[in-house]
Amino acid sequence: MTSPNATHDPSLQSWVESANDADTDFPIQNLPHGVFRRRASAEGWRGGVAIGEHVLDMAAASALGVFASAVQPAAVAAGAAALNGLMAMGRPAWSALRADLSRLLRHGAPEAARLRACLLPQADAEYAVPARIGDYTDFFTSYDHMMNMGRLFHPDNVVLPQFHWLPIGYHGRASSIEVSGASFRRPWGQGRAPGTAEPHYAPTKRLDYELELAAYIGPGNVRGEAIGIDAAEDHLFGVCLLNDWSARDVQGWESVPLGPFLAKNFLSTVSPWIVTLEALAPFRCPVRRKDGDPPVLPHLMPADGNARGGLDLQLEVLIDTPLSAGRPMRLSRTRSAHGYWSLAQMVAHHTENGCNLASGDLIGTGTQSGPGDDEKGCLMELSFAGRVPVALANGETRAMLEDGDTVILRAWGQRDGFRRIGLGECRGTVLPARPA
Repeated sequence: MTSPNATHDPSLQSWVESANDADTDFPIQNLPHGVFRRRASAEGWRGGVAIGEHVLDMAAASALGVFASAVQPAAVAAGAAALNGLMAMGRPAWSALRADLSRLLRHGAPEAARLRACLLPQADAEYAVPARIGDYTDFFTSYDHMMNMGRLFHPDNVVLPQFHWLPIGYHGRASSIEVSGASFRRPWGQGRAPGTAEPHYAPTKRLDYELELAAYIGPGNVRGEAIGIDAAEDHLFGVCLLNDWSARDVQGWESVPLGPFLAKNFLSTVSPWIVTLEALAPFRCPVRRKDGDPPVLPHLMPADGNARGGLDLQLEVLIDTPLSAGRPMRLSRTRSAHGYWSLAQMVAHHTENGCNLASGDLIGTGTQSGPGDDEKGCLMELSFAGRVPVALANGETRAMLEDGDTVILRAWGQRDGFRRIGLGECRGTVLPARPA
């Protein structure tokens, strides 16, 4: 597990002036990876690193000969049209590249004059999903989300019996993962109204978002070989935001016995930037269990007792409606520190039967909720399954999402003695359903 090092020094300043702003998501202490091109151009996609309000074009930068020779292969891989190659190189290569980027981008670097030509304002860029995602697995790791949903739908049996023993997961649809900014039509599907015997086929009336974190897999494993819990973080490249949009009426009708299908596979949205676990080292925290909970099985308990297995990030959901017109309103705010299972435990559990993970695979945490009334990670929880519409700051209400609504997810780490580090935004807009 990575600890804070010289790249996290809060006194470091960059020659990219916007990276020195106190409120930026992307100071020199962050340096997340993504894939971009100039907006509305025919340019090829290439890898970049966010620094302040700019993107450092890694394809162009790696061609200048400014990186240390041992780092050059990783720098080239970081400029590719998909970052699977970089992810496959492993933690030593990622860390060495991060350290050299920090050297090159800090104030006073003699290479600054040459690298300035490799910068593009983020406002002039558009983004792609940063990896070829072969497989996507979504987990169910929030205790408070489980409790909130259980009280709504099965109040006599709120706690799922397996939740304390393993991070519950299901396989999602990788082909419909798109990058932040994607709009989508309200999906059609089957649902069944309460008190009726037969389903109907119509656009979903209960469209929802889910506030999640996600992680990209690094080197992966050979089929038949498990990844041990203490090696699991070596297989985690970095973290992004994930919105696993959900049609709740479709979900309620189709989910038994095999779980969600068409209720979730129409779109999942990821933020464009991948923040490395090394960048997030200052925001590690314990994964806490409640008094009386059963012990974690040994193969899922790291040697340090999960003292630093968690991430303590602020998570926020905002909504921008047609009436709010560019003035987003907060729906909820919580912390990822409430998570019951860690990313490492998800990886170890995923592979304990010999399942092979590949570079670029994506794993989601499931909806992230906290214990407070304003810490719920989806409208299903906030509106008590639509029975108590949520009051918005402009006087509107929402039981579920309406056409024209834009949902915005944000996340950042903040701790005394370190720079604030953000994950950027993950946003998507609901369009009317296609005609019948």
